Amino acid sequence: MSEVPEEAARIVEGVGARRLRHALALLTGDRSWDADALVRATAAPRRAIDALLTALGDDLEDGRIRRDRADAYRPLAAPAVIADPVAHLLPDHAEIVAEMAALIAAAPRARTALDHVAATADTAVRRALLLGARFWLGSARLLCVGDHDLTSLAVALTHPGVEITVVDIDDRILEFIGEEAARRGLPIRCRFADLRLGLPPGAREWADLVFTDPPYTPDGVALFTRRGLEGLRDRDSGRVLVAYGASEGTPALALKVQEALGPLHLAYEAIWPDFNRYDGAPAIGSASDLYVLRPTSRTWKALGPAAAGTRIYTQGPQAVEAPERPLEAAVTEPADLLVGDWPKGFAPGTPRVHLATWLAKPYAGRTGDVVIALPAGYDALLPRVLLASRAERVRVLTPAVLPRSLKGVLSAVYHLKTAPGEIVASRIEAPGGTGAVLRHILDRPHNRIAGSWREGLIRHASGDLTKNQARARIQEAAPWLGDATVLDLPAHRLAGLPDAVRQALDA
Repeated sequence: MSEVPEEAARIVEGVGARRLRHALALLTGDRSWDADALVRATAAPRRAIDALLTALGDDLEDGRIRRDRADAYRPLAAPAVIADPVAHLLPDHAEIVAEMAALIAAAPRARTALDHVAATADTAVRRALLLGARFWLGSARLLCVGDHDLTSLAVALTHPGVEITVVDIDDRILEFIGEEAARRGLPIRCRFADLRLGLPPGAREWADLVFTDPPYTPDGVALFTRRGLEGLRDRDSGRVLVAYGASEGTPALALKVQEALGPLHLAYEAIWPDFNRYDGAPAIGSASDLYVLRPTSRTWKALGPAAAGTRIYTQGPQAVEAPERPLEAAVTEPADLLVGDWPKGFAPGTPRVHLATWLAKPYAGRTGDVVIALPAGYDALLPRVLLASRAERVRVLTPAVLPRSLKGVLSAVYHLKTAPGEIVASRIEAPGGTGAVLRHILDRPHNRIAGSWREGLIRHASGDLTKNQARARIQEAAPWLGDATVLDLPAHRLAGLPDAVRQALDA
């Protein structure tokens, strides 16, 4: 029997070739395999799989090694034996895996600008099982820092007693998770956040455990981990679980990520290789490792604010390697305030605030005219930076476009004029009647909606309402409200706020 091609034998040499030997085991079996399927099954990088398939040459036929040549390769083949800590639990949760598969198929499409790659249904459920096997979840709170993978739904279906908060920049994901959770009666609340600027108030110091699958850049992993730490209420026993992967051929990238985490002084309790599997990301083997990180006393001393505007993604306008495109401001008349990152020397003497500050608290100074620089990649913030203002006139310089669904709620505060590259919003007088309650809420964007709504309802409803009666009306009209503010409410809830206010008034 002839030997295997020299190049094929060379490729599977060495201690790091276990995944490729697994690929050989699959190729000597009875089914056909294409490169993508081999990547998903073995977690080997696509480049390594392509090199192996090329080296097999004529011995490869119809997606598998020819039967008359299979015996020559079997001594080089090896099955996968990487330990999975919860694989033995998965068969008892087949129904949840099937339900998660249906949810993932129905979820909004991935956005490449946010580095979305969907985890498999098995992975989402195994994450939930690992949390239950490693931690006591009887009365736990879980914070999902970004959740395109729908891990929140998998945890809620597997462990119904866990309270879950999801924070994400993608309003589509928040709507999908929120609606599916409401349909199933699952304890999940959803909040909008651009994590580059901070966590929503209700998510800070709230959780016992955090899960995140962040953008796979050093700044992205460090930022999402930092936000997770800011969300922990349990500083002694809390953990942050992070999914991160790099190609086996680029250990320097993994080192950069770990170096970025270094200043946070976290203890690495575990790293499970290839724990997370994906429908995509073949460059890293369609897999990533799972890190279990525990904060130390030094963590809290080092936990300062992350720089706003960090380029944390691998693709899109806010990618690490995207060209700088400064927003040229044609400001021909004086402004009372500049918001965002403006060039040094521009409009000397004019007060400035960062976007993070603008969204975190009301601006105390005079704001008759405000100009906001909102660069590409911050589109989801556009309606929020307008609503965060108390100014008489706001001009936003941005390539973003206002979502049609939110124009109705914005029109309760502003007269809007749009032009290419800018939006001008002029504050209108507060309306009377039913619109007065909505305006009372929107004029207090940093406050909890429930409190502002109650005050407005008591002030403007026909007849005398007690606080408890007002609370009951609000709960009936908006059972999803919780402790949300106008600025962290998901877009579909914000768009539906006028109808909910009207319902409470008409009750």
